[in-house]
Amino acid sequence: MIIFRYLAREILLTLVAVCGVLLLIFMSGTFVRYLAEAAAGDLSPTALLVIMAYRLPGFLELILPLGTFIGVMLVYGRLYVESEMVVLSACGLSQRRLLGYTLLAVLPIILVVAYLSLVLAPKGVAAVEDLLAAQKSRGEFDLLLPEQFQPMNGGKATFYTEKISKNRDRLTEVFIADISPGTVVTGDESAVVRADSALQLFDPEHKRRYFVLEEGRRYSGIPGLPNYQEVTFDTFGQLMQTSLPKVKARYKVEAEPTATLLSSDKPIHISGLQWRLSLPLLVIIVCFLAIPLSRTNPRQGRYLGMIPAIFLYIVYLVVLNAARDQVKAGKLDPALGLWVVHLAFFLLALVMFNWANLRRWLKRPVASSSQEAGHA
Repeated sequence: MIIFRYLAREILLTLVAVCGVLLLIFMSGTFVRYLAEAAAGDLSPTALLVIMAYRLPGFLELILPLGTFIGVMLVYGRLYVESEMVVLSACGLSQRRLLGYTLLAVLPIILVVAYLSLVLAPKGVAAVEDLLAAQKSRGEFDLLLPEQFQPMNGGKATFYTEKISKNRDRLTEVFIADISPGTVVTGDESAVVRADSALQLFDPEHKRRYFVLEEGRRYSGIPGLPNYQEVTFDTFGQLMQTSLPKVKARYKVEAEPTATLLSSDKPIHISGLQWRLSLPLLVIIVCFLAIPLSRTNPRQGRYLGMIPAIFLYIVYLVVLNAARDQVKAGKLDPALGLWVVHLAFFLLALVMFNWANLRRWLKRPVASSSQEAGHA
């Protein structure tokens, strides 16, 4: 038990460190993409962190298998380099026992990945789809940002406000330039409007929304021509769009509950279900692969085997994705599906794990035949 606790502690600590770095890398790219949408006014800044929180289970279900693979490789590579593995082998720690300890140490990770892929990740994707659909259903004024010139009315108008209240019902130092007549604020002529403040009012009785400008001026027409007008107003109100289009979320397969996939015979649902079941199975198989791949000469260093190991892992994922696409397209029998890929890599792991015994077994006939030739 002392050896198991030592190995489990080293594996889990390394795994947490590796997954932390990988999670930061994965989330940074996605965060930058959503941040660009928020800066463009297509997404509310307050929804940004909520979306990232909903996406977290989907990141973790992919990161944990890779983190487990790298963690086991780094820990056992260090033990080989520092000759600790030789000492453990001399104390009776066989490769099979080492495999058992490894699988037992990562058993919580396997269960967490299974829960993430089967339960939490689909809920997170569905929540993100609902949130994005709600964002698209909002009006243009709900997407305004302070101290930024933003297009409105399909790009026909430009809007600027210096400050927006926390509940987004009051704006200060408002500027609107519109070259298109007949719009919400400017009326029947092209105009420029500047106001000290503005309000959004809602009439619950008639279910109407009003945009009210306060203490400002409205410039319409072309200066120097008879149609030019300059009007000072205390309040200037305009009826806004009475009903906003409701955008319904279109759920991807990744957002469907696992129970729905289990009861469906559609290829797209079968491929999604097999992918979810593949992720915890992936953790088990990469543990089989990591043990033989971590064997190294103390003079070579523990990082020498990382490059081919990572390459093998990438090939594993690429083939899995290709098989999922083939099942989704109906070109691959679901009975084979992703399982044939797992079986192939599991057999490869068994060959690598027992390579020393297989090599001795393959050499036996050669040795016996040479002895018979000598006696003759």
